[in-house]
Amino acid sequence: MGLPGPVRTATFHRPERPACPRRPGAAGLPVMVWLYGGAFIFGSASQPEFDGTNLALSGVVLVTLNYRTGFEGLGWLPDAPHNRALLDQLAALRWVQENIAGFGGAPDNVTIFGQSAGGSAVAALTAAESGRGLFRRAIGQSVAAAFLPEERARDTAERIAAALGVPLTSEAFAGVAPEEIHAVQSREGEVTPYGPVVDGDLVRNQPWRDLRAEVDLMTGYTSDEYRFFAMAMGEDLSAVDVSGVAAMHAVPLDAYRAAYPGASDADLYLLIQSDAFFRIPSMWCAQEHSGRSWCYQVACPTPVFGGALGACHLLDVPLTFGNFHGPMAGLLFGDAIPPEAVGLAEEVRRSLTAFAATGDPGWPQYRKGEALTRIWDVPVSVVADPESASREIWADKV
Repeated sequence: MGLPGPVRTATFHRPERPACPRRPGAAGLPVMVWLYGGAFIFGSASQPEFDGTNLALSGVVLVTLNYRTGFEGLGWLPDAPHNRALLDQLAALRWVQENIAGFGGAPDNVTIFGQSAGGSAVAALTAAESGRGLFRRAIGQSVAAAFLPEERARDTAERIAAALGVPLTSEAFAGVAPEEIHAVQSREGEVTPYGPVVDGDLVRNQPWRDLRAEVDLMTGYTSDEYRFFAMAMGEDLSAVDVSGVAAMHAVPLDAYRAAYPGASDADLYLLIQSDAFFRIPSMWCAQEHSGRSWCYQVACPTPVFGGALGACHLLDVPLTFGNFHGPMAGLLFGDAIPPEAVGLAEEVRRSLTAFAATGDPGWPQYRKGEALTRIWDVPVSVVADPESASREIWADKV
């Protein structure tokens, strides 16, 4: 498993289809570095959805990299560095600084971007002192509330070690097949047991409390984040415990009922889960950043399952890369890709690459009191504080 220490290489993603030819003498191009999601359990830079051709054709140098996931990347060990996944990403970003000029990129104009677990990594690196000087801008897509107290990470590791019957040491875990760890790592109903560990060093705090002002930041979320997980885990929405989920997140159910009159228990359950896991952390990043920040919401629903998924988690990935091939796109769009989705993807890609190039995505900055937010829908718009009701319910927890 190679647990101790960060890796020292990054991998350029080379698409299976022909990439655009490099322009002779190209230099000083903006650089975008992608950090994939996958609940910190799985993921790979070679997934077809992450083919960077369309972004590269927009005039950026696109870098994708692999980082360790699962226990290897984030499992707590007493004799190994914490947050090895983030250490891998930092090592790759140092590589970019030292080498990207050879690919036509500008080392002083690097933007990191990532979705879900990757969005959380973006937030963590934007808050980390170790990230200083490695990138100029950051885009966190569906930033997750994934940052774990060290005690919880240690308890999870002890549980896994006990289930495997091995000591909780790097040497012992290096001898365990990953498949054996995967078989025991998650509890029933748990999306992931892993996340960045708040260790007081690399991750000093919840990241939205420490975001570095010199980094321009864009964060965003989808309208119906949790609908994807509810369907994927086969949850029975006719029997949800909305009171229980409100209590679990320590938010007042009465406030949700007042803010969203007429919403069913199932709708409130999905909304509270969406807020808790992705929407509120993403809004907090935009709201609490003391530098320049922007916010967006993906509101264009997927057409599959009769629209039951709404604008769900993962939807911003095909819109970002403009790729409608591969398992993820098939799940979200089916066989017939709506023309409006292709057009919206072009709008999203144009904004993200403009932000990477100039720091201006094409809509006003997010400021307290205004909370101007780009709404990615058909048509595209800008709305002031579109989720004010949820944001106010969570205001005392930031």
